[in-house]
Amino acid sequence: MELGARGRSIDDVLDDLAAKRSRDVRWRDGRVFALAFDGGPSVHEVAERAATMYLHENALNTHAFPSLGEIQAEVVAWTAALLHGGDTAAGFMTSGGTESILCAVLAARKRAEAERGVTTPNMVLPASAHAAFHKAGDMFGIEVRVAPVRDDFTADVEAMARLVTSDTALVVGSAPQYPQGVIDPIPAIAALAAEVGASCHVDACMGGFVLPFAEMNGMEVPPWDFRVPGVTTISADIHKLGYAPKGASVILHRTRSLRRHQTFTFDGWLGGLYATPNLQGSRSGAPMAAAWAVMQHLGVDGYRALTAATIAAADRMRGAVDDIDGLQVLGDSRFHLLAVAADPTSLHHLDVFALGDALARRGWYHGRQYPPDSLHATVSAGTAAVIDRYLVDLAAAVDEVRGTATAGEAGEYATLE
Repeated sequence: MELGARGRSIDDVLDDLAAKRSRDVRWRDGRVFALAFDGGPSVHEVAERAATMYLHENALNTHAFPSLGEIQAEVVAWTAALLHGGDTAAGFMTSGGTESILCAVLAARKRAEAERGVTTPNMVLPASAHAAFHKAGDMFGIEVRVAPVRDDFTADVEAMARLVTSDTALVVGSAPQYPQGVIDPIPAIAALAAEVGASCHVDACMGGFVLPFAEMNGMEVPPWDFRVPGVTTISADIHKLGYAPKGASVILHRTRSLRRHQTFTFDGWLGGLYATPNLQGSRSGAPMAAAWAVMQHLGVDGYRALTAATIAAADRMRGAVDDIDGLQVLGDSRFHLLAVAADPTSLHHLDVFALGDALARRGWYHGRQYPPDSLHATVSAGTAAVIDRYLVDLAAAVDEVRGTATAGEAGEYATLE
């Protein structure tokens, strides 16, 4: 397939894009429990208008675009305050959770080498930790040591302790972890890292813009942020339950001196000094401005309201699943994430992926994961608005597949051709 020699009209080009999008999941209808998160019409408007204003600006050089430097500094400061980083925390915006995790791992490796002379680093993480940590190990030459999780899907700190050595550069916990939505025992994990002088990263890409507001709303939240001694870095995605468009995350370090391990500078180039704070060179200003605008538009009260609606809907979903013979919610998820699996103790067999297929035919999209086989749901404000319809369709889908021998497809979490 080749690019046409002659250009086409704007209307023709946009009509083709609209046609391509017609087969995509219907996230604007609240029917997608993953990937896209809807904060409502006013959030759409402010994000889209801000992104258009900054569509062509480049954050590679904030001397040329000082407004983007200000935007980044303010977004980082707001996030640090939510995560109790005080006046010392510092960080940068990134394109998403994977880049934030990569930056945290790279900084941990460089810190271990600079402070302890570690040249053959390893990092220790529970099996529930995001796959991006494995990607980071592959990219940066760090041995990845994986400990099992407990029966409740939280990190097994005793098993992790057996894997920690003097060459450990990083120990990882999640708040909450993605697969089952439970929060790891962060104080114990951070203490484990501190024993050998290693960094401790808390992956709060899913919880960074939920847990602070849930706590403000009166929920009991286990300790997980910079109030925990020994936590050195935290990742938090604004483009998840922060409701900004894709391309906006924050990586925070407890101090500026720790942050220096993330930055790259090079002054041996004929083009002059080159310095980047993360993995990208040129960076679009659009997602940065959109995130800034959404955070300003919602404010703390707006986030508290969205969080309350989200968790109330997730609780209703958990309750409905618990009431269905043959299904269970894995682990003790209490916030916005949950995994729905077949109940092995039930006499009524349900293939959970077949259930996912039946729900998909009714227009609902779930992530699919294993082991164990389960349907994953990230509940958000958009899905909360249609939770009544979902629960009706869930019951109908269960009736459709109960007792059948049909197996559903596992699916994948990937960008592959």
